[in-house]
Amino acid sequence: MLILGIESSCDETAASVIEDCRTIRSSVISTQIEEHRKYGGVVPEIASRRHCENILGVTRKALADADTELADLDGIAVTYAPGLIGALLVGVNFAKGLALASGKPLIPVHHIAGHIATNYLSHPDLEPPYLCLVASGGHSHIIEVLSYTKFRVVGRTRDDAAGECFDKCARAMGFPYPGGVHVDKAAQSGDPKAFRLPHPAVAGNEFDLSFSGLKTNVINLLHHAEQKGEHIDRNDLSASLQATIAEILTGKTMLAAEALGYKKIALAGGVSANSGVRAAMAEACEKRGYSFYMPEKSLCGDNGAMIGCQGSYNLIAGITADESLNAVATLSMDEI
Repeated sequence: MLILGIESSCDETAASVIEDCRTIRSSVISTQIEEHRKYGGVVPEIASRRHCENILGVTRKALADADTELADLDGIAVTYAPGLIGALLVGVNFAKGLALASGKPLIPVHHIAGHIATNYLSHPDLEPPYLCLVASGGHSHIIEVLSYTKFRVVGRTRDDAAGECFDKCARAMGFPYPGGVHVDKAAQSGDPKAFRLPHPAVAGNEFDLSFSGLKTNVINLLHHAEQKGEHIDRNDLSASLQATIAEILTGKTMLAAEALGYKKIALAGGVSANSGVRAAMAEACEKRGYSFYMPEKSLCGDNGAMIGCQGSYNLIAGITADESLNAVATLSMDEI
């Protein structure tokens, strides 16, 4: 089985050919980071325009690299939600056109489900059910993966996502966009105990997360120091911030695992590339005797392979769409 996966939910135009659910035949990504860097973040209008310019070339290269033609495919998978609506529309309409022209099934894929699927590409032995922490710039969820296509969200952020907290604190510290990778690098030379940062609590669901208070605390700390003419060591603050976010994410995930009886834990999303989060999750799982899975770093960011992988399982389950498929900016995993 060969599935073409197309991803355009934010600022990466990506396409990939996946064979038999878990083998990457090709993966092509055109990133816009350099263009958005001068604005300090993703500009939706620019992102949409670049997707329009790049998606045909990226898809052609993915097919060529896989030594595959459109006629060889068994289906065309595309991210339809959630994400920047203009960016999503480019991918969805392009995929609809390909499916209509080729007569191949159109397969809708939820972006977060795609991130979860990166673990299947990195770990051939991983099978549901298990508990997965998905952390990225726009999402922070603790999810029960009940099957390849059925999910239940048991915890989510009430405000900012973990990756958003990393990036906004990084910008306040003077790091260029995207800031999370610079915080990670600086943290390697810093003292994680140099600053006592808050672990925000939320009422209601004990597995829910919150990062807005932590972000505000770091930004206020920097502003107050600047007003007083005091120096703050960026390495120490980066190390403290990274350790705090890792502790929050790991603590909530382990709490959910213990309460729900899971001993198989996975990590996914852009923040899964962060060394502090990876180490904290691995250590916590080892301490409890849990099996732990995380994607290769090359698969942590947005890519077409994750969409092709999840699309493969969706097709097996009979999850397809017709020409009425539309992009959706916000869609909970509980609604798919």
